[in-house]
Amino acid sequence: MQFPVVTVVEGQLRGCQKTNLLGDKFYSFLGIPFGKPPVGDLRFKAPVPIEPWNTIKEATVDGDACYQRNDLTNIVEGSENCLHLNVYTKNLPEESKELKPVMVWFYGGAFVRGSNSSKLYGPEFLMTEDIVLVAVNYRVGFLGFLQTNDVSLDVFGNAGLKDQQLGLKWVQRNIRNFNGDPQNVTIFGESAGSASVHYHVLSPTSKGLFHKAILQSGCILNPWSSANNYTLEFAKSIKEDIKTEREALELLRNLSVEDLFEAQNKFRSPIRVIAPCIEKPNPTSILTSPPAEVLSSSQYNRVPIMMGFCDREGLLFEFYRKIASATGKNEFELKKPDKSMLLPPGLNGEDPQIKSILHSLEDIYSREPISKDVYALHTDYNFVAGIIAAAKIHAKTSDNPVYCYRVSLDAGLNLLKHIGKVTEPGTCHGDELGYIFDIHIAAGVLKRGDIEEKAIKNFVKLWTNFAKTGNPTPQGNDLNIIWKPVSGNELNLLDIGTELRPLTESEPEQMKLWKQLFKLNPLFTDLL
Repeated sequence: MQFPVVTVVEGQLRGCQKTNLLGDKFYSFLGIPFGKPPVGDLRFKAPVPIEPWNTIKEATVDGDACYQRNDLTNIVEGSENCLHLNVYTKNLPEESKELKPVMVWFYGGAFVRGSNSSKLYGPEFLMTEDIVLVAVNYRVGFLGFLQTNDVSLDVFGNAGLKDQQLGLKWVQRNIRNFNGDPQNVTIFGESAGSASVHYHVLSPTSKGLFHKAILQSGCILNPWSSANNYTLEFAKSIKEDIKTEREALELLRNLSVEDLFEAQNKFRSPIRVIAPCIEKPNPTSILTSPPAEVLSSSQYNRVPIMMGFCDREGLLFEFYRKIASATGKNEFELKKPDKSMLLPPGLNGEDPQIKSILHSLEDIYSREPISKDVYALHTDYNFVAGIIAAAKIHAKTSDNPVYCYRVSLDAGLNLLKHIGKVTEPGTCHGDELGYIFDIHIAAGVLKRGDIEEKAIKNFVKLWTNFAKTGNPTPQGNDLNIIWKPVSGNELNLLDIGTELRPLTESEPEQMKLWKQLFKLNPLFTDLL
């Protein structure tokens, strides 16, 4: 079956055969449409399922990315016709009747870039295990995250998350035809994709569409994970006399995708991020209550969770500085720590108790040796503090296990470090991706040897063990380690470095202060 044909609810697909890291065969089906092209009146709206087709559809080439600028090539690429997904499986039903665990991937990219490309997220590592892998494409930028308050306009926001949700519904309908088990689905993602996973964990409308969740370097307590409604302000930046959201939507719908993207680039700034939002109640909603409110309750999808971070996430800003410098720009100047950068969302910076903690944090990040690490603040504020708080809150509010990890591996497949020529030691945001996926587009930059081969096996085993059983180190596992879930105030962090080891070191002073800050949110007082 070099070119296998699979029948799904919507029609027939012709895929192809490929080989995994060990040289064994698996099947690949690329660019499978699951939603109508979101163009014209469908631009900015919740996605609509694809209509059936009558002929055999070729599924051997990646579909388009959502229209964006590729950070690595600096080339604008993609189109609005981007609602498609990729499926990879070792066996088809005629070869095996046993249904396999399904892993569904959501890419990162700050909600403004990224795609499910098989050249970026190559399946060759994960397909050494007996799972079915699905990678869902979704809309980014304002195409995926424009919101209006006027309910008559039917643009409630979070179209990108709704694309993901529609992809999960496709999985429920069709994954049996690829030998996947629709009752054993793990969603996983990195950065914005990880925050997306967290939104689905919290969303009542995603209930039943997945059964486990892996969050890699992103959650709803990170400051970049949510945004305000900028529709009117954005439209006014293009045409000053726009007065209503209806006028704004008409203007934005009539722009070419090229002009819309150009205007978006001019409008975006560090204080005007594009990200998910709280919606007004509507038939397609993802979340209509503040995410922190839902997190603090037990009224969410209580599933086993694995979540974590890289030890120097903030090196991401050095990556962007290097990329900007290489293209003749200088957009990523890091600021020294100040109180305005330290306040978690939802807190009042004028509160005397909060002011006191902020002053102590400011003092810590200004001391040596931490002050010499300009990325330490960005590591903690943008990623680690919120992820640790979320892990502890989930452990208190759910009856399912929560596993928390830290990646400290600094080797030849650290993705962003090597692509961006970052020479600082440590593990950058996104670096772990090079050990989970075969990054074809960086093959000439990334180096693989004995350390990297062992690390690939460790990552793949941990991730797929969790997808199969809900436990990354089940009894009898061949990693020779038992990773305990979060319990009470014990994080039980697993350090993923050249070896796998439980962390026993004490909590740093700044993390104790971050915890105090989050505890001052009335929602979290009794949970941290």
